[in-house]
Amino acid sequence: MRGAGQRRRQGLLGLLLMGLPWSLRPAQAQQMNSGRLLSFDAMVQPWVKGARLLEQDVTLNAPILAENGSLVPLQVQVNSPMTAQDHVTQVHLLSQRNPATQMAVFELGPWNGRADISTRVRLAGTQEVVALARLSSGEFRYARMEIIVTESACVDAS
Repeated sequence: MRGAGQRRRQGLLGLLLMGLPWSLRPAQAQQMNSGRLLSFDAMVQPWVKGARLLEQDVTLNAPILAENGSLVPLQVQVNSPMTAQDHVTQVHLLSQRNPATQMAVFELGPWNGRADISTRVRLAGTQEVVALARLSSGEFRYARMEIIVTESACVDAS
């Protein structure tokens, strides 16, 4: 009888987990890096998937030295006319070392008027950060910079 109760609990747990939205299961939503440094290609290819990628038209501003990795300000500007025919559709902020590579994604369109984003991110140590912009044509543009972090954040995958 004890085995039947254990199987029932496992079955109920399985049903409960199946009903959870993917966003509540971050380890399955995107690959976790556990602090290892990724190459540039490993960072961008999951989003670019072989599309044309150019290092132009994107400006990434951040402090070169961040004393605290918990609140690092970033500003991304993409040079785009932001018309119905030619605009930025997404801006991804990618991390070389954080437990999750994609720190943020912003959905944009011609209604924005300009592609200019300001935010704060958490960084798990010194690493390269990439701002990757997807254009309405399907092409990608990017900028990258290394940020030195003296006190790391998100080392516990939070």
